[in-house]
Amino acid sequence: MSTPSKHQSGMDRRKFLKAGSLTLGAALVPNLLDTPTSDAAIPSNALYIPPVLSGKNFNLKLQKSTKQIASGALTKTYSYNGVGFWGPTLFMKKGDDISLNVTNNLSEQTTTHWHGIHLPAEMDGGPMQVIEVGKTWKPKFKMMNNAATYWYHPHMHKTTQKQLALGAGGFIIVQDSVEAVLALPRTYGVDDIPLALGSRSLSATNQISPTTIYGDTLLTNGVANAQVSLPAQFVRLRLLNIESERVFNIGLSDGRTFHVIATDGGLVQKPIPVKRLIMVPGERYEILVDLTGNAVGSTLSLRAFNKGLAFGYGGAEPATSGEFGSLLNNTEFDLLKIQVIKATSSAITKLPTTLAASTFPTKAEVTNSRTIAINDQGAGTPFTFDSKSYDMSVINQRVKLGATEAWTITNDQIFGHAFHIHDVQFKIISRSSGPIPAHENGWKDTFSIQRNERVTFLAKFADFSSSTWAYMYHCHMANHEDGGLMGQFLVV
Repeated sequence: MSTPSKHQSGMDRRKFLKAGSLTLGAALVPNLLDTPTSDAAIPSNALYIPPVLSGKNFNLKLQKSTKQIASGALTKTYSYNGVGFWGPTLFMKKGDDISLNVTNNLSEQTTTHWHGIHLPAEMDGGPMQVIEVGKTWKPKFKMMNNAATYWYHPHMHKTTQKQLALGAGGFIIVQDSVEAVLALPRTYGVDDIPLALGSRSLSATNQISPTTIYGDTLLTNGVANAQVSLPAQFVRLRLLNIESERVFNIGLSDGRTFHVIATDGGLVQKPIPVKRLIMVPGERYEILVDLTGNAVGSTLSLRAFNKGLAFGYGGAEPATSGEFGSLLNNTEFDLLKIQVIKATSSAITKLPTTLAASTFPTKAEVTNSRTIAINDQGAGTPFTFDSKSYDMSVINQRVKLGATEAWTITNDQIFGHAFHIHDVQFKIISRSSGPIPAHENGWKDTFSIQRNERVTFLAKFADFSSSTWAYMYHCHMANHEDGGLMGQFLVV
């Protein structure tokens, strides 16, 4: 795939800004399905629930596959273990020693990165851990993360966007003793639903355009016009944005309040009521939706309220065609249609009052501070960190083992970004644009940084040092990272 160039810089988006179109307005889940489910058994609009692998040892094979996304020709895709689009959900338990065999059955190089997982750099699956065609990578690590929703995906430099767009990825659900004793929905596929949200553009023969920035067809777990039946009780939705660049402003179609119970890296202290939730690529939130008052047979939708988003949010451009165009741009659209069915025998019908207590780093503990700027070199050039495009041979930052650091990310550019760091979960402590939203007061590894904004977070680098193996920090808009908006750091 050729390296993106013109669209990487946001300089060419200035035409939209100048036009004035968008000013600010308890037990581990068993192996339910260790073999792929055929598309023939799934109605075309029924939400697909990824199969499950659980335990300590996992086998993953990334391969070419097909999926019936639209009527007519099958869509050529990439998937893990041949499930058609996406991959199995991996259930892991905190404290377990995890081993994986990841085989590359594609005709090109790839990697598999464990997004949000705290582990040694050589096991991280970044651009340095290349899996050659026909080879198997065998990472091992101790699961140290809190219960939350994480994910895995390719991280091959310059082809991440392509491989993600074609469907390669999967959920990781970590469980721990704190989460296990809470009265929360956790029956996978019944009242605990993983949702990978992303749009794709399909050709006349139903083939995915792997370098298109914004798709015209919204896919939820690889399904267009997805619908699901959910019981009349509290349900848990595990939300993940798998777009190349589009941001989602998530809400319910009837305007009801829902509750955030977990951020990228773990449960929050108590459920946080919200009506809207901005999610950039790579971000995850777990939410509880109260369906206890809904009549059986009633319907509602999880929606993206993207109409009127400020310029700088991916997908807010008004164009319906062209480089930055999409039929979904600057509109409201359904992410998932919900039909309410009878409650289960083990229904959760009350909102928990407390969830988990976390101890975050504090300013008093900070041993070093650093500032990293997002910039570019003019119209038509890629975004960079500190005016340096990604170079695998260059270590951009060095962090001392045991340090607690304050990182300030600045963005004086024309467009917003999705900042992500490997290795650690962090605590956001300031946004120059205003107060930190309540739902961001938890463990994070990815966040939105908009144009002319500064964001500061605190992180403790408590484990895993190496003089050779680096971790990544980058924009999680896949076309931006492919274009060079990445850096790497050693913990030494």
